[in-house]
Amino acid sequence: MNEEFASSLKSVETENKLDLYFYRPIAFRIARVLSHTFVTPNMVTIFSIFVGAGTGFMFYFDRLVINLIGIFLLITANILDCVDGQLARLTGIKSKIGRILDGIAGDIWFFLIYLCLALRLTHEYGTAWFFIPAALSALSHLLQAGITDYYKTLHLFFESKEKGSEFQNKKQIKAQHQQMTGFGKIIFSMYLIYTGIQEKMTPMLQRLLVQLYEKFGDDIPQDIRLNFRRESCRMMKQSIDYMTFNGRTVVLFLVVLGGWVWIYFLYEIIILNFILFLSIRMHEKMCGRLYKEVS
Repeated sequence: MNEEFASSLKSVETENKLDLYFYRPIAFRIARVLSHTFVTPNMVTIFSIFVGAGTGFMFYFDRLVINLIGIFLLITANILDCVDGQLARLTGIKSKIGRILDGIAGDIWFFLIYLCLALRLTHEYGTAWFFIPAALSALSHLLQAGITDYYKTLHLFFESKEKGSEFQNKKQIKAQHQQMTGFGKIIFSMYLIYTGIQEKMTPMLQRLLVQLYEKFGDDIPQDIRLNFRRESCRMMKQSIDYMTFNGRTVVLFLVVLGGWVWIYFLYEIIILNFILFLSIRMHEKMCGRLYKEVS
């Protein structure tokens, strides 16, 4: 693997194959070009939001060509979403707001997709009841994306102090929130709530983190780090990766092209929520085992 390309990634361990061999290489080439311009990672993030937002509108229509344009827009938006992070790592231009915006971008894309799919089904079947599964899908998506991002950032925390610098607890975010003003304070308020939900859903993990800090401070032994990463990588492949952008869009694209868009709501609410439950349960059991070993 090219050394410069590798340095533009958060971690090879947290990337799935589609990202590693498709999205990231394309994004790296774009980021390398942009690194010599005035374009900042936050500019790319905001542009990706507008590109991805067009997908929902294209999915409203039951026409193959228009749906294919929507798929192209969402793929392009995800490439740009990769570009902002890789550009930040290539140029060293990083910010807390940028990281939060990066996470929000995908939520905005899918919120609009769910809204437009509900409108499409409402016009097809003559009932507004489809807005209920659309709302449940949006809520489910927020929880699934939140836990997926939390576990992947946690994995980086166990790789190294530098890579894990983005992993923060509610107390740390609250301290930063108090220093913020204006738009930044609003964004951090959302981030604070988001992190609070993540911590509530992972009680055994929180106990493990407290125990590790009390026993080792910031110097967690390498054998514990390696043990955690090995288990974490296994779980990402077994369950967590199904809740990523790549995991859900494979199904989304198929049902949109097939014209059975209502199936996606069932997939989101039933299948992906079951995977979310299974992922948390597996992860909590792993943290419980590590907690006993460290005790």
